[in-house]
Amino acid sequence: MMGYFIIAGIMSVVGMVLSGRLKSKFRTYSQIRTSSGLSGAEIAKVMLDYYGIHDVKIVEGKGFLSDHYNPLKKTISLSPEVYRGRHVSAAAVAAHECGHAVQHAEAYAWLKFRSAMVPFVNFASVAQQYLLMIALGFFGSGGNTTILLITIVAFMATTLFSFVTLPVEFDASNRALAWLDESGLTNGQEYDGAKDALWWAAMTYVSAALSALAILIFLVLRFMGSSD
Repeated sequence: MMGYFIIAGIMSVVGMVLSGRLKSKFRTYSQIRTSSGLSGAEIAKVMLDYYGIHDVKIVEGKGFLSDHYNPLKKTISLSPEVYRGRHVSAAAVAAHECGHAVQHAEAYAWLKFRSAMVPFVNFASVAQQYLLMIALGFFGSGGNTTILLITIVAFMATTLFSFVTLPVEFDASNRALAWLDESGLTNGQEYDGAKDALWWAAMTYVSAALSALAILIFLVLRFMGSSD
């Protein structure tokens, strides 16, 4: 049990550091206005038009860095700072989310695979919280190998999902940066800032995937030990 807390604690700290770094980068580049003068919402509209995508709606969401693309509703939700912002951070994030819309329109294989996994992963992510407590004996039961095995299967699903997310996110960023450069909406310092911001955003996904893998390995070793 102590091993789990150590691994979870270390990965949690790494995740918080990377998240803090991303927020810092966002604030830094939000101080640099884009020469185009376009807001994040306007940049998203221009990018979607460029790719001939006219069935995706751009909406203003809530919260900080809550930006996302919903393939089911075909909506790009941009946080207020991105939706209205006329700076490098807004341009980078808006273009990144449009990158997902382009993936969807082009039937990008990794996005299709990831989307197909969502229903099962949503169930597994909720179930594994309770399974884990039972399997590791958090309730004083001493643990249960059968429940532990089921927990491992659930963690395998969420871990796979985390790793499948990586090519989806990196590809969306690559599409965003290529378009920002080609369109001329960012150049020089603006482009470098957008690239840096998206790189740190990608690192948060890498951290989440490695964290899931570390916990999965711990559970597998725990199971192997309990089977001896």
